[in-house]
Amino acid sequence: MIIRSALKKDVVAIVEMIANDKLGKLRENFQSPLPDSYYEAFHNIATDPNQELVVLENDSKEVIGTLQLSFIQYLTYQGGIRAQIEAVRVHEDYRGKGIGQKLFEWAITRAKEKRVHVVQLTTDKKRPEALAFYKKLGFTASHEGMKLHLP
Repeated sequence: MIIRSALKKDVVAIVEMIANDKLGKLRENFQSPLPDSYYEAFHNIATDPNQELVVLENDSKEVIGTLQLSFIQYLTYQGGIRAQIEAVRVHEDYRGKGIGQKLFEWAITRAKEKRVHVVQLTTDKKRPEALAFYKKLGFTASHEGMKLHLP
């Protein structure tokens, strides 16, 4: 298995994984062909030096996992950098086999390489299994997150 930067050809597999859960089914538009908005987003991510979208391939070169790592520069912590992990997904046929842990190990190592001082993520309260997984990896629920969805 290898973790590599996502390519345009991987967008369909990535969106399929994102759409393949109880919350993703409500907000994604997985169809063939995919709407252009996904490819536009991929282009923006791929050309932004502070974004890393990766996939994990099995030995057959099938995309079976993905995550996005964003590096956020700010003034607090003496001009520190934090890393935000988003859109972690593992293909349903490979869940429970350590794929998610491999993705997180990669992300944390990458964050250390970039001299990040904190790695953070959010998880929907409707995903208790994800919360338990993140706690097992050493993440703590140290802050209360809030969102404002715009029309």
